[in-house]
Amino acid sequence: MRIIGLTGGIGSGKSTVARLFGELGVHWVDADNVAREVVEPGQPALAQIADHFGAEVLQADGSLDRAWLRERVFAEPAEREWLEQLLHPVIREELVRQLRNPPSLSAKGNSGDYPLPYVLLVSPLLLETNQHQLVEQLIVVDVPEEVQLERTMARDANSREQVERIMAAQLGRDERRARASAIIDNNRPLDNVELQVCEVDHIQIGTVARGYQSAIIQSDPLCRGAGLTVHDVLNGNAWAPCSVADPMGQHRGGERAITDHADVRAAV
Repeated sequence: MRIIGLTGGIGSGKSTVARLFGELGVHWVDADNVAREVVEPGQPALAQIADHFGAEVLQADGSLDRAWLRERVFAEPAEREWLEQLLHPVIREELVRQLRNPPSLSAKGNSGDYPLPYVLLVSPLLLETNQHQLVEQLIVVDVPEEVQLERTMARDANSREQVERIMAAQLGRDERRARASAIIDNNRPLDNVELQVCEVDHIQIGTVARGYQSAIIQSDPLCRGAGLTVHDVLNGNAWAPCSVADPMGQHRGGERAITDHADVRAAV
């Protein structure tokens, strides 16, 4: 079972793209979700955080005050480093456990084991931490930096300065793109993003490239909705509008600029 990484800067729409892979039957584990799980009340990591920062890091119900902690650690690099050293090993252990246990088809009322050749590790800090050591290939969800700022401020009610500090702590856009096996341009209409996901799954890392279930092309809602055939997918005839890189980072297709439609912004 191969582990494929999926990353992107804050506000790039990683979760939206991950859900599209999920519609194709791909098991995915979100490092952000795992990071929240390991600091829930009763977890050892939360007790250590409270010991280090004091009671003000906790809300009245005993849960983590994430807004307070976020402001503190991004204003003080030493505190961010302490928190990362605490949480990264804990998160990694739980990620590995969940990635190694994808749901079988029996969970959906059928029989048999998980049928696909890969699972997805979705993480905003995959390249910044040792999480990248877990993956064989890397998918980068990409949008311009100004779009990252606008989406994150609208979603989280953070100030521009707060978002810029978060972005500065992440790997730069150009370096993420340079290290990608595939790039999904999420500054396009949602139906175009769906097509990009379908291509990456079937041609570059998924079923067709590995010889698994080529008939799935006609059964997947994303691909069927685009009117694709096996011949189209194998020959790349349907993908001119997509910005998808091959494993060497060379782009196929056009790079047409489009407006950042409201429905795309709302999806992230």
